[in-house]
Amino acid sequence: MHDIRAIRDNPAAFVSGWSSRGVEDAQAIVDRALELDRQLRAAQTAGQEALAKRNAASKLIGAAMAKKDMAEADRLKAEVESLKGEIAAQEAVEAEAGKALRDLLAAQKNLAADDVPDGEDETANVLVGTPWGEPRRTGPSKDHADLGEALGLLDFEAAARMSGARFAVLKGGLARLERAIGQFMLDVQTAEHGYLEVNPPILVKNDAMFGTGQLPKFADDQFLSADMTGRAELFEKAVPDFDDRMRAAVEAGGSPREALNKALEEADTVEQFWLIPTAEVSLTNLVREQILPEEQLAEPIRYTALTPCFRAEAGSAGRDTRGLIRQHQFHKVELVSITRPEDSEAEHERMVRCAEVVLEKLGLPYRRMLLCKGDMGFSAKKTFDLEVWLPSQGTYREISSCSNCGDFQARRMDARFKRAGEKKTEFVHTLNGSGLAVGRTLVAIMENYQDEAGRIAVPDVLKRYMPEGVTHVE
Repeated sequence: MHDIRAIRDNPAAFVSGWSSRGVEDAQAIVDRALELDRQLRAAQTAGQEALAKRNAASKLIGAAMAKKDMAEADRLKAEVESLKGEIAAQEAVEAEAGKALRDLLAAQKNLAADDVPDGEDETANVLVGTPWGEPRRTGPSKDHADLGEALGLLDFEAAARMSGARFAVLKGGLARLERAIGQFMLDVQTAEHGYLEVNPPILVKNDAMFGTGQLPKFADDQFLSADMTGRAELFEKAVPDFDDRMRAAVEAGGSPREALNKALEEADTVEQFWLIPTAEVSLTNLVREQILPEEQLAEPIRYTALTPCFRAEAGSAGRDTRGLIRQHQFHKVELVSITRPEDSEAEHERMVRCAEVVLEKLGLPYRRMLLCKGDMGFSAKKTFDLEVWLPSQGTYREISSCSNCGDFQARRMDARFKRAGEKKTEFVHTLNGSGLAVGRTLVAIMENYQDEAGRIAVPDVLKRYMPEGVTHVE
């Protein structure tokens, strides 16, 4: 979320900043924001002036009646009534302009940090440093999906029968290996890197999703669950034309999901819950609507969680349709940090390093990429991706994304802190990253640790999480 005062003070910076992030109508957005801001402030001023006049006239009514000047008293009463109408009218303008301004700004991306490279897509991302490890270019390089199916431990067909595409069933040693990976990552992040383990909700309300930037712009990328328990009849009363809306949306080529979302918004009797796309949502919202004392941020607050994650993948049609790379449901160890503004840049580097350590302990070759402006996520001001080597594809693929969001999410969540001896508050900075994506790590291990016999060697650091004596998944 952006501060309208910052746009008012330097509109050109926002036109340039949004344009560099692929916003085609940045100038029009800034112009509209400034016009709504003008309307809002004008209504506030006019309302305050009318209120002052009404209060003054109200006091004079008593004086006129004391003098038995009924004509003057009646005139003043009429003036008070007129001013009440003026106050109400200005309040309506203020409310309308304020909502329009909030909605407009809520839909806009964060501005990129000064050292983020220009570019429209991943082709403009920049390699940072030297890749770690030696990519495997000889020996077996069977795709992880083929390898898992050959072992009888990865079943896409069974998953499709019950859930559809982009789901998988893991069995036996492969399921155990995935569980081992998640536990290993949690242990590294808590014991070695000082993150506090959290077991958060995976169903959250609208405000939580708005706070971290998933709503309103990316509703179609999320999975929505409505609490309909005992409320079916109430829902029918609240949205009597629901079936007609859904039918009309389909016939018009629109999205039934949009029709459902709109209907739920209008049905006050139905509570909306969203399945989290990542524990970033739950962990970051732990500080929503809080004012933290500065001493609590002397060291950044660091949270970690291993949770299932759910993504509709609405914008990825045709990409990674087979295998475990891009699933609707997956597990991930998330890292979240809450810092003072002056500490967030150093914390960003530390967070990326915490993710890199996991890859190094697993012996998986990787590289670090600085994302360009066009490839960063909505809430990020700067993002590093870690990409792991996949022999079957002969390339590096993303396995972790670590972002500094500055105060962008904090403004949406109203998460602040107060410095010692100061009366005013400031917004905290928030950071999030993968430490790591469990499913993609499993893919990397399967491909980098396979042998000629079609077995998967268990990395040394994971053996203590497997049954005693197990050195291979086969």
